[in-house]
Amino acid sequence: MALEKKQRDPNVKKEAGKKDEPTRIKKTKKDGDKKGEGKTPAKKGTAKTSPKKQPKKEGAKKAPKPAPIMVRASSRYVRVAPRKARLVADQVRGLQIDRARALLQFSPRNAAQDIGKLIESAAANAENNHDLVADEMRVAEITVDEGPTLRRFRPRALGRATPINKRTSHIAVALSPEGDF
Repeated sequence: MALEKKQRDPNVKKEAGKKDEPTRIKKTKKDGDKKGEGKTPAKKGTAKTSPKKQPKKEGAKKAPKPAPIMVRASSRYVRVAPRKARLVADQVRGLQIDRARALLQFSPRNAAQDIGKLIESAAANAENNHDLVADEMRVAEITVDEGPTLRRFRPRALGRATPINKRTSHIAVALSPEGDF
């Protein structure tokens, strides 16, 4: 007869002097378990006391700070890849509108023309809808998100076809007055 080795349980600890009788280790609950069970009691004199809550004064309410005016314009399904449009958008972000117009007018990138039209549209929205002066605005936010991709195929040699992805973009611009930026 072969003697089988007893598998050792990780929660079993042998005491010194006793060979065959294993004793179980008591598991303690971690801090934060149900209703403070398993927490060690605080020593006397070390308990933190919270300061007394003072009653709120009735007339001391602060008026909420008004949100800055943001004039928005967006253009969807623009036929330019988002990666290329983001290069232009990063240059314009945070600029005063006159400087943004000048930069976009002389930029060699094709996306600059679309973003320039969009900034002009947002400036017109500021003048007509919000009675603001367009020349005193800044490009507060400009985002370029990916639109749907037009999938086309090009014939190649030996009867193969390779895909061509014509990507589109959704561009959004938000202008804000100079002082609110």
